[in-house]
Amino acid sequence: MIPVILSGGSGTRLWPLSRGYHPKQFLPLVSDKTMVQQTLNRLDGITSLQAPIAICNEDHRFMMAEQLREIGCKASAIILEPIGKNTAPAVAMAALAAASDEDILLILPADHVIDDEVAFQVAVNQAEVMAEAGNLVTFGIVPTGPETGYGYIKRGKEISGEAFDVAAFVEKPDLATATEYINSGDYFWNSGMFAFKARRYLEELEKFNPEMLASCQKAFSAAKKDLDFTRLDKDIFSECPADSIDYAVMEKTEQAVVIPLDAGWNDVGSWSALWDVTQKDASGNAIHGDVLAVDTSNSFVHAEGRLVATIGVQDLVIVETDDAVMVAPKDRVQEVKTIVDRLNSMARKESKWHRKVYRPWGHYDSVDEGERYLTKLIVVKPGAKLSVQKHHHRAEHWIVVKGTALVTKAEEKILLSENESIYIPLGTVHCLENPGVIPLEIVEVQSGSYLGEDDIVRYEDKYGRLEDSK
Repeated sequence: MIPVILSGGSGTRLWPLSRGYHPKQFLPLVSDKTMVQQTLNRLDGITSLQAPIAICNEDHRFMMAEQLREIGCKASAIILEPIGKNTAPAVAMAALAAASDEDILLILPADHVIDDEVAFQVAVNQAEVMAEAGNLVTFGIVPTGPETGYGYIKRGKEISGEAFDVAAFVEKPDLATATEYINSGDYFWNSGMFAFKARRYLEELEKFNPEMLASCQKAFSAAKKDLDFTRLDKDIFSECPADSIDYAVMEKTEQAVVIPLDAGWNDVGSWSALWDVTQKDASGNAIHGDVLAVDTSNSFVHAEGRLVATIGVQDLVIVETDDAVMVAPKDRVQEVKTIVDRLNSMARKESKWHRKVYRPWGHYDSVDEGERYLTKLIVVKPGAKLSVQKHHHRAEHWIVVKGTALVTKAEEKILLSENESIYIPLGTVHCLENPGVIPLEIVEVQSGSYLGEDDIVRYEDKYGRLEDSK
């Protein structure tokens, strides 16, 4: 059985922590591990598992690779989507990438919380048996109440003590209808998790959406290997129809099976959902960071870098990051997406980037900015190297504050230690690398008429980014 990690979401409703280039699945929201890492870690102990397949946006490729490396996980493939096409094409790519078409794919979104890992693993083992028999299995969450934010699955006849035929997939209902569903006892929440043989999924996809399968096969055949990544052909993949697994296959197949899952599941789709799964104090507050809460109750307060103080408030969500603060009533956090839409319409970088930006070689933090200058703290991992590059509009001054820097400046190679500096004039080909065994920290001061990240002309890059400004 091959875990397939779906990591294409943008998590806009968890702004300002979740951003376009660093979405929620790559954040440690409920533990010290990120949600991607938790998704894989909760599979520990299932003996039949093979190396996972990860599917993500190409902008997130280095975060995915690094987070897998941090937990000692080697993926059999990291498939990069040049454009989002929903889950049905993504799963088709995983099925095409499987070593054998008889392999069972365990489809797992990367942004779920599951409290009871033992119950989850029991359900996965049950699903494996049903999938081996040729069924297309979905996991139905045993509901805890009428919820209008989820789709539902209606169970049909019982196949065994732990599996039922699927009678119907149902769209998100209104409250009255959701209450009827719960009272009937015949409905589960739709989890978006599945298990089936690669061959069976492709057979059903060909039956119900042959155009999608043909596009996926064509794009996969034209894919190129790039380091640890499989890059799908953008022009071909852009022609693929977009659809979910539910609509494309599961609602149409006659072999859909649902396995009930009662394991403390939550898809963490909003700040209120995150409040639900976070440990709370005696006043019902979920608090993270440097927070002083006075006469405050039932609130979610998250501080990244500064003291956040609250007085006499209740049922609020307050999130502070180094470049944004968001405040909203808990019952209106679904509207956070409108803030992201507004930021995008204004071309504000806060919708996509944090002040701290991660790169395959390390990260940088833009600590101060003016009309013609930008100051960054740059951290380069041991053995890592930035691209050989030049800039048309800016000069750079580097000061080493920790570690050792090997600088290429035109034809020169210069070794700098702590408290030493160097000036890189505009238009000079240059490179920065860390030859040492500890992280290199430098302060970079940029000056010039244009300081955008896209003012980079790359000549050489060990991470395959010659055509990429990120």
